[in-house]
Amino acid sequence: MTDNSAPTPDEHDDAAGGDQKTQEPRLWRDDGWTARIIKNDDDDGWAVAMIKDGEPEPALIGPWTMGRDKKNPKPLDASAFITLVKTASEFVRRHEQQLHAMLHKSIVVSDAEATLNVTLDIVPDDDFPYALLTAHNADGEQLAQVRVAATFKLSQSSASAWVANEFRTPH
Repeated sequence: MTDNSAPTPDEHDDAAGGDQKTQEPRLWRDDGWTARIIKNDDDDGWAVAMIKDGEPEPALIGPWTMGRDKKNPKPLDASAFITLVKTASEFVRRHEQQLHAMLHKSIVVSDAEATLNVTLDIVPDDDFPYALLTAHNADGEQLAQVRVAATFKLSQSSASAWVANEFRTPH
C-alpha cells in the first residue's frame, strides 16, 4: 500500500533541512541554521527566529526590521543571514559554557601524600537529580567516585574533608 498523502509542514521542514539550501524573503536555510521571519505577537512588528538544525525550539528570537512599506518585514538577504548565524551561534556557545560551568565544578586539593583533582558533576534529572563526586590523581587515574545530592557544595574545605575521610560518602 502506498501513502500518497502530502507531508505535513513539520515533515516538510525536516526533509528540507540538512544540506538543502533555501533562500526566500522570509525563510533562509543554510549552514545548519534556519532563519524564519515571524509575526511579533507583542506588537505590530516582525521578529526573526534562528533555529539550529535538529533542535525543536529556536536558539534565538529577535526583532526584525520593517520593510519600506512599514507593513511587511524586510526580506532576508545573504548578509543578514550570515550575521544572524554568527549571533545565534555565539548565543548558543555562551549558553552551553554557562550550563557546563553550572553542572561541572573542579577543585585541586593537596594532602600529605598527593595532589588530587576533585570534581562535582551534577546530573539534572527531572525527577531525581544527583551529582557525582570524583577524585583523580595527578596522572588522571580515578581514585574514588560517590553519588551525592545535587545540592552538594564543592569547596576547598568540603573536598579536603572528603579526601581526609577516605572518600566516604559525605552526609
